[in-house]
Amino acid sequence: MAEKTYPMTLAEKEQLEQELEELKLVRRPEVVERIKVARSYGDLSENSEYDAAKDEQAFVEGQISTLETKIRYAEIIDSDAVAKDEVAIGKTVIVQEIGTSDKDTYSIVGAAGADVFSGKISNESPIAQALIGRKKGDKVTIETPAGSYDVEIISVEKTA
Repeated sequence: MAEKTYPMTLAEKEQLEQELEELKLVRRPEVVERIKVARSYGDLSENSEYDAAKDEQAFVEGQISTLETKIRYAEIIDSDAVAKDEVAIGKTVIVQEIGTSDKDTYSIVGAAGADVFSGKISNESPIAQALIGRKKGDKVTIETPAGSYDVEIISVEKTA
């Protein structure tokens, strides 16, 4: 069975590598030290510090595993390989809902780099799926769980 690939820009991959390094070189040793200290308190059956440290260790190890998988199966997308005015991963697009003056700005990123609160949407999101491959001036219908709406692509630029 083929592993899932994780489309992302080179900058996103580098960010994941930094996070992984932080987890391995800083957080993991901190948790191991907390476990040692908690063990020194004696009886582990009623030791809440030990239980909390073990839970944190499991969480950190899970994050490390997830990041390693995303990095291993990263598919680097070169936004320069597509037309300047075409929406793709690594591009920032401004859209205007038709019939209104509302404009929204989205940076299209791989799923690993998505952060809705800072305007970075996953290439797998309904909005990005509707926009990818389209060009400046195109009118697009976006289907979301909350309903559909029409937008016009005002501009497309490479994300800085």
